[in-house]
Amino acid sequence: MKNIMGKIAVLVFIVAFLAIDFGNGIFFARVATDAADIQDDISNVQDKIEDVQKKLEQSQGAYNQNQSQIVTTASLLTKTKTEITRTESEIESLNKNIELNKKILKGYIQEMSFDDQADELLSFITAGNLLSEFSGNYSQMISVKEKTLDLIAEINKDKEDLSGAKEQLDVKKEDHEKLLAIKQMEQQEIKAEIQDAKTTLSQLSSKLDKLRSTYSELLGKSVSTKDIVEAAKFAASATGMNKSFLLGVLIQESNKGQSTGSCNFKQSNMSSAQATAFKSICKDLGYDYAKQKVSCPPKSYKGTGGAMGVPQFMPTTWQGWKGRIASATSHSKPDPWNLVDGVTAMALKLSADGASKKTRFAEAKSYCVYLAGGNWGYYCFGSDKYKSSYNDVNCWGSSIKNYGEKVLCLKDNYEKYY
Repeated sequence: MKNIMGKIAVLVFIVAFLAIDFGNGIFFARVATDAADIQDDISNVQDKIEDVQKKLEQSQGAYNQNQSQIVTTASLLTKTKTEITRTESEIESLNKNIELNKKILKGYIQEMSFDDQADELLSFITAGNLLSEFSGNYSQMISVKEKTLDLIAEINKDKEDLSGAKEQLDVKKEDHEKLLAIKQMEQQEIKAEIQDAKTTLSQLSSKLDKLRSTYSELLGKSVSTKDIVEAAKFAASATGMNKSFLLGVLIQESNKGQSTGSCNFKQSNMSSAQATAFKSICKDLGYDYAKQKVSCPPKSYKGTGGAMGVPQFMPTTWQGWKGRIASATSHSKPDPWNLVDGVTAMALKLSADGASKKTRFAEAKSYCVYLAGGNWGYYCFGSDKYKSSYNDVNCWGSSIKNYGEKVLCLKDNYEKYY
C-alpha cells in the first residue's frame, strides 16, 4: 500500500512539474507575442503621429500663406478706399469749379449791360445756343463764351473721367471685400484644422506613452527619465562629449533607453560569430543567453538582430570596447544592459568617431557612422548644410532630410522629450 501511495505521489509530482514547466513555456511565449504586438502598435501609432505632423505642417503652411493673403487684400482694400475718397474729393472740386465758371460767365454778361437778360443768356450759352439770336455786337461776348464753354467742357470731361474711375474703384473695392471675407473664413477653417491636428497629436502621444510603459513593464524593465539623464551626464563628463547631443542620440537610438530589444537569442538570428561573442558576454556576466533580450531582426531590410542594451552594440563590437568602457566606469565587468555602462559605451564610440570636436558636422557624422559605419554618407549631409539651430523644429517632420539632421534636431530640442 505504501509503495502504491509513493508511486502515486511521484506521479502527481511529475505531472505537476510538467504542468508548471509547460505553463511557463506558455507564459513566456505569450509575453513574447504580446511584446511583439505592442511593438507593432507602437510602430502604427508612430506612423500616425508622423502623418498627423505632416498634415499639421501643411495646415500651418496654408495658414501662414492665407494670413499673408489676408494682409495683402486688407492693404489693397484700404488703398482702394483711400483712392475712392480722393476721387470723390476731386469730383466735388470739379463741381465747384464748374459752378465758379458759370458765375464768372454770368458776371461777364452782366458787365455787358445785359442785366435783365443775364440769366436767360447764361442758360443759352451753357446750353450751346448761338448769340446771333440776340441783337447788337456780341463779338466780345462770343470770345468770353467760347473760352468759358471750353473750360466748362474740359472740366465736365475730367469729371466724367473721374466718375468712371470711381465706378471702377467701387467694383474693385467690392471684389476686395468679397475676397477678404472668403480668406477670413478659410483662415478660421484652417485654424480649426490645426487645433484638431494638435488635439489628435496630444491623444496619440498619450497613447504612445502608455504603450511604451506597458511594453517596458511586459519586458520587466523600465528606465526612468531621471536615470537616463543622470547616465548621460556621467558619460558626457567621462568622455568629453556634449550631454545634449548624447541625449538626442538616446532618443533616436533607443527611445531614451526604453526600446532595447524584445527578442531572445533564437529569435535574433544573429550570425555564428555574433552568437559566440554573445554567449561569452552572457556567461561572463552570469546571464542565461537563451533568455537575455536583444534587438529583433529588422523588418524593412535584410539583416539580423542581436544588438544589446541601450547602446545597441552588437556582441563583437561590445567585446572590442569593453576595456575602454571599464576604464571609464570603473566597472570591472561592463554590462551592455547596465544603464551607465551602456550610455558610456555609446558616448565613447561617438566621441571616437568625431563627436568630441563638438561641431555640427562632426556630431552628425559621428551618429551616421554609429548607425551605418562606412556607409555613413548615405545618412548625412556634407559639412556645410546643417543649420546652426533646429530649435522649435519638428524633428519627425518632412523638413528633416536625414539622420544627421534628425539627431542634431533632437539635440537642440531634447528638453521637450525628457
